[in-house]
Amino acid sequence: MSQTLNISGLLREKDVKRLTRLTRGGSVGPTAVYYAGVTAPIISASMAVMVREAMRLVGLSPYWQWFISAFIAAFAGIAWYLIFIRWSYRHKHGRGTEMTLSTDITLGDDQIIVRRGGIETRIDWSCISSVKAERRHVAVLVNGADSLIIPDAWFGKDKSARAAFISRLQEKVPH
Repeated sequence: MSQTLNISGLLREKDVKRLTRLTRGGSVGPTAVYYAGVTAPIISASMAVMVREAMRLVGLSPYWQWFISAFIAAFAGIAWYLIFIRWSYRHKHGRGTEMTLSTDITLGDDQIIVRRGGIETRIDWSCISSVKAERRHVAVLVNGADSLIIPDAWFGKDKSARAAFISRLQEKVPH
């Protein structure tokens, strides 16, 4: 049985933003892209019908009816897509108590134990996909659960504690 290592601290907004950038591909979720892509053609088709009918009532030739309605429909679809995507941006980083309660991370023999407030999460070493030691943080990427970020500030100025923590993480993670 090896010695357990423990670190704790409070996540700041910039730490959660870093974690978000590490684990997400973009700032717009896949559902928003799907609905923007589904609704834009409907908006475009509706505009085409309305504009064509208006142009017909005005007395324009069929050529100009179709040309103007297609032109306005294209811009309406593009404009709606861009507006919808902009509305869908994730403006707030972090969830629940992520930035208000201290996070305690313990590296045991069989698992990582993460505690925040009254919630405890146990992660078997086999579920860790990778450990990324960056200049300002250590990221622990987990299969099937939220990843972890450990800011260097949690270690204070103790570089040996950080090195021991990273070493334990890397030795336990299956390759």
